[in-house]
Amino acid sequence: MSLSDNDCTRRWFLSLGMKGAALAFLSGCSLDKQYVAYNACGYPKASTAPPAGAASGAGAANGKRSVCSTAPAKHIVAPEGYFVHEAAPMESVPRLAQTYGVSEKEIYLANSLKPGEAICPGRELLIPHPKQYKNIVPVYRNDKWQYIVVHHTAGETGKAITIDQAHRDRGFIDGLGYHFLVDNGSLGKGNGQLEVAPRWVKQEDGAHCKAGGMNHVGIGVSLVGNFNNDLPSQAQLHTASLLVATLAKYYKIPPGNIIGHRQAPGAHTDCPGTRFPWQTFEASLRKNFMTT
Repeated sequence: MSLSDNDCTRRWFLSLGMKGAALAFLSGCSLDKQYVAYNACGYPKASTAPPAGAASGAGAANGKRSVCSTAPAKHIVAPEGYFVHEAAPMESVPRLAQTYGVSEKEIYLANSLKPGEAICPGRELLIPHPKQYKNIVPVYRNDKWQYIVVHHTAGETGKAITIDQAHRDRGFIDGLGYHFLVDNGSLGKGNGQLEVAPRWVKQEDGAHCKAGGMNHVGIGVSLVGNFNNDLPSQAQLHTASLLVATLAKYYKIPPGNIIGHRQAPGAHTDCPGTRFPWQTFEASLRKNFMTT
């Protein structure tokens, strides 16, 4: 049984574990884009531990490089009724406003930001009186996407900022190679929280699966974890199946083109892991195809 929006929101604020979600459609920011949103359950209360550090440099929505301070980020102690959000690469105030159910103006004022100002990855932002937490999935008019490729990160912990840096260290000039990342509750992120990568916002090729030319035609969706050793959490599977079903329906991607990395022609990998529950995932996808 799924929880209502009000129940899910209330339990999130009480920092209780939650299961279930309801789909909602939100109006977009332009004629070329619409937003699909669904409740993320299992979101943690704000961490009281200071971040390990903040990355410098952020790509603005227009593709230009924005200059960010290299000074260490100060840990913010949230006033009562506020939430502290750590910005992911290329995250924007409009998306945060829809995620938390607050106005853009409130976020700008709470953080002394100006409209259009770059938000550096790792920066802590105050969210005033959040009414909800929803995973936001931006979809763009683009006929290039023919496949969805599911991955695991092969690491026990991770989030967009850390994996972006790891991919840069491996020589990926544009950083994070996936289009979407589903968090597992580590490093201060929510269990089942969705992070949208810059490559998706800019509708760029991925750097997640060279086999079969999937980087050019495949949407890369990765779940944080090593599924040769462990199973993904129920919250991760829930978010991933809703995400994949939403993308597949919007881009008219047939079920046969929703594959694991290892299923790509010419791939030599176990990804998304030998313990990834593909049959359970496919059953969830079928259910979500009927309800989204």
